[in-house]
Amino acid sequence: MSALDVEGVLFDIDDTLVDLEQAMGDTLQSIPDRALDHLDDDGWAQYKALFTADPQRHYERFLAGEVSFREQRIHRVRHARAGLTAEPFLGVAVEAWERSYEQTLPLHFRAYDDADALLDALDARGIPFGAVSNNVHDYQRAKLDRSGLSRIEVLVGIDTVGAAKPDPAIYLEGARLIGTKPERTLYVGDNLLLDAIGATSAGLVGVWLDRAGVGETTPPASAAADGKTMPRISSLSDVLQFLPPVR
Repeated sequence: MSALDVEGVLFDIDDTLVDLEQAMGDTLQSIPDRALDHLDDDGWAQYKALFTADPQRHYERFLAGEVSFREQRIHRVRHARAGLTAEPFLGVAVEAWERSYEQTLPLHFRAYDDADALLDALDARGIPFGAVSNNVHDYQRAKLDRSGLSRIEVLVGIDTVGAAKPDPAIYLEGARLIGTKPERTLYVGDNLLLDAIGATSAGLVGVWLDRAGVGETTPPASAAADGKTMPRISSLSDVLQFLPPVR
């Protein structure tokens, strides 16, 4: 696809536009928890990494309808705590923690520094944009607004079409809502499988946002989906290379 072919751009939200990993880590450390007071810097790093990485894939269980959103969060924190404290995490302790987490997390939502500049560039070119997320619409709407990204008006959540990435329906609904042909719509996200490959398989142009440089040590730099290749970028500013010039 040449730059002149781009009609629209869709984005993932978490860890693409909004630094959710940092927000979750800051929230975990800001919640008073005497059972974790003994942790040093390495211990806190381990705790945060286990929670955010979700190695037991509880969020996927939420997407599959096996657990509630609240339950997947509790399962994740219980697993993260297990190797760091012998104190049980049950009953009142769970309720207090979950309540504090829910209240505190939105205070830490921040857009990445490269997000606004790219949206400015899209506006300058008259290119429509929107977001497609593997979470429910209203929760993600509040997250975008809290992060200063309220100008992203088009938002597709898993409850919008009753499907989650990598189901083609969710990407195609995003393209429909911004009024662009799928084959001329970029989809930018941090998850290689769910964002880049999923969007490409749905007929969009998937772009893998690899902020951590994982593709540097885990080739290939471009992954394949249905015989197509997709670019890997390290910053949202790199999306500019796919856009037509300002007229």
